Amino acid sequence: MAEDDVVAKDRKILVAVDEGEESTNALSWCLKNVISHASKDTLVLLYAKPPRAVYTSLDGTGYLFSSDILATMDKYSNDVADCVIEKAKRVCREQGDPEVKVEVIIESGDPRDVICQVADKINADVLVMGSHGYGLIKRAFLGSVSNHCAQNVKCPVLIVKKPTCSSSASGTK
Repeated sequence: MAEDDVVAKDRKILVAVDEGEESTNALSWCLKNVISHASKDTLVLLYAKPPRAVYTSLDGTGYLFSSDILATMDKYSNDVADCVIEKAKRVCREQGDPEVKVEVIIESGDPRDVICQVADKINADVLVMGSHGYGLIKRAFLGSVSNHCAQNVKCPVLIVKKPTCSSSASGTK
C-alpha cells in the first residue's frame, strides 16, 4: 500500500529557466528523466527577472533616466521574461507528456534568492536547474547560483551539467 501512495503523490517539480541553453538542457533532461508519465506531477517553470539597476547622473543632481526610459527598461525586462517562458513551454509541448500540468512563476530579484524562496513557498519536491559551468575565476566573481541553491534549498536539488560534445555529434559512432 505504501508503494501506491508514492506513485499517486502529486509532485511539484520546480525548474529554473533563464536565457541560457543550460536551463533549456536542464528542462529537456527533466522532461525525459524526472517527470513520471501517468503521474500527477506538476512542472513549475520559474524565471527570475534580474532587479533593475539604479543609475545616477554624473553630476550627482538626480536620476539619469526619465520615467519613460525606466518604463521602456521594464517593458524590455518583461518581454525577455515572456520570451524565456514561451521557449520553455514550447520545449514542454515538444518533449513532454501532454498530461503533465505546467505552471509558470515569474519573480523579480537576485536569482539565488528568488529560486530558494519559491522552492520553499511552493513546497517543491525537487528543484532542477542547469549549471553554466563557470570556471574557478568566474565562479569567484559571479557566484554560482546552482551552488547557492544546493546549499540553501530544503528540497533535493538536481543540477544538470552542460552536455559534452558526444562522438555522434562529430559524425562517428
